[in-house]
Amino acid sequence: MSQDTPPHMPAVPPPPPEPTARKSRTNVIIISSAAAVIAAIVATGIVVTQSGHGGSEPTATVGPSLYGMEGTAAAVPESSPGTEMEPTYSDLDADDFTMELRTTSRQCFGSAGCNVTVEPELTYVGVFNGIDPNVVYEITYKIQGDESGPVIQTAKLSNETTLNYRPSTISTASSGTKVSVQITDVAIQGR
Repeated sequence: MSQDTPPHMPAVPPPPPEPTARKSRTNVIIISSAAAVIAAIVATGIVVTQSGHGGSEPTATVGPSLYGMEGTAAAVPESSPGTEMEPTYSDLDADDFTMELRTTSRQCFGSAGCNVTVEPELTYVGVFNGIDPNVVYEITYKIQGDESGPVIQTAKLSNETTLNYRPSTISTASSGTKVSVQITDVAIQGR
């Protein structure tokens, strides 16, 4: 044998590399579900804050009560790998929210009645993730209990959690007058 002979080639070529395993849709569903749970935890962890800015409308960041326990979790839609789905939002109406009034000041004058300042506290009770974060919702509400009749106000909900409103000062007939609120309309600003 000469030293110039090439090395012996095997009779059978080596097997081709195994194709990479394709991830199942189960992983996508699990990851999507985990992301939804994390988003829910973050949304309920927001703390209610309020600040006034020298003559401007007060702004309250609506916290855990905005997403009330009455809301239901929306199903996480399946998507094909490599495609992103745009979220869709339903039109909201007065039934998607509840509102209560928080009394911030009260000054009574015996039998002459009271001057009461109230601010709205909004709770979203619709479907989870139903509020479009890119839309400003105008929420019109009616306060009852004022001597001269109902007081109509509008608050603006933006960025899903920021409620802009003006405090309402009303005059009641007596210190025992019940002051109540009812949401009458929800509209999208600019539509």
